Amino acid sequence: MRSTGRREGLTVTLCRDLGEFGALADEWDALHRRCRTATPFQSHAWLHSWWLSYGPAGRLRVVLARRDGRLIGAAPLMLVHRPMPLLVPMGGAISDFFDVLVDEEESKVALVALERGLDRAARHAVIDLREVRPDASAQLLFDRWSGPRTRLDDSTCMELPAEPIGALLQRLPGSRAQRVRAKLRKIDALSVECRPVPALDVPGAVGRLLRLHELQWTGRGVNPEHLRPRFSAHLVRATRRMVRDGGAALTEFLVDGDVVAVNMSLQSDHLTGGYLYGAHPSLRERKVDVSTMLLREVSQQAADTGRTVLSLLRGSEQYKNHWEPVPVVNQRLLLACSGLDPLLRLRVSQLEVRDLAAQTVKTRFPAARDWHRRLNALPVVGR
Repeated sequence: MRSTGRREGLTVTLCRDLGEFGALADEWDALHRRCRTATPFQSHAWLHSWWLSYGPAGRLRVVLARRDGRLIGAAPLMLVHRPMPLLVPMGGAISDFFDVLVDEEESKVALVALERGLDRAARHAVIDLREVRPDASAQLLFDRWSGPRTRLDDSTCMELPAEPIGALLQRLPGSRAQRVRAKLRKIDALSVECRPVPALDVPGAVGRLLRLHELQWTGRGVNPEHLRPRFSAHLVRATRRMVRDGGAALTEFLVDGDVVAVNMSLQSDHLTGGYLYGAHPSLRERKVDVSTMLLREVSQQAADTGRTVLSLLRGSEQYKNHWEPVPVVNQRLLLACSGLDPLLRLRVSQLEVRDLAAQTVKTRFPAARDWHRRLNALPVVGR
């Protein structure tokens, strides 16, 4: 697909070739820096690496908008055929946020161009955008979309201000803040050393992170994807580039010279998110509150680098609620061309039925949750 607007100097193209997408790294990263709403999951390092591990051949669909040759907009998507033809975000389930990239200086023109490109790319498919933050550029695209559209709630994320742990403690009730201070003193008594991992040492640190992650979840239902070679390969590729460019940080925690925990945080211009960690079970045996230890380090990283948001990413687990975070609900944006209104309504019906079934299982069949937990606890190879 190629569309050119002579008056505006606009060119809209559809990238379907992995080699072409790989060659976009420099100008993609420049656009990522010029997009206020971009998250780490829209970086070229993350998306290109994800495609190498997970992307199905022939399904790449990236809409690119240029003005006078300069990249001003991008929508990183892929085509799937089940349960119907859909254009869905690159990044899949292991990415917490989706957005389109829009040059802040050319936002109006870029959105017009992306709408034009998506309208052409989605002639036979519904656009199904998951995990869109409320302040994302994709929301602006949704608002100006002229065809059928629907907005649904998606995952809940928890957010804190990007402040050092001392400032975060002031958000807590007095008794809870006192308990956290006691946990911090216990961590300090162990003389835990925090060591940042340079880009060259990322492969070894990622390996240690995933081994510790498996250990900490033994018998408790680990996410099986975290144990697969493709996930490890993706993290090594993406994180090595992102650490080098300031888009990620790996931190190792040592006690008496031994690595007992490794934490990975991902970063964009305004946001830091704690993505994944691994911690040795011996820390819990020694009554160390691992989440407090990690949050102190990540919050300091976020404050030191001038970020404004410390995201605890998807999920409203109880340990996150201890910090009085603000819940932010991601949204699911569905868009279609005028002739595909029946297909869009069918997709919405499918999602409503699925959500109802999931809620029924959760509330009325607790044994099914236990079965699912036991299944996840099985070794991946055995399954």
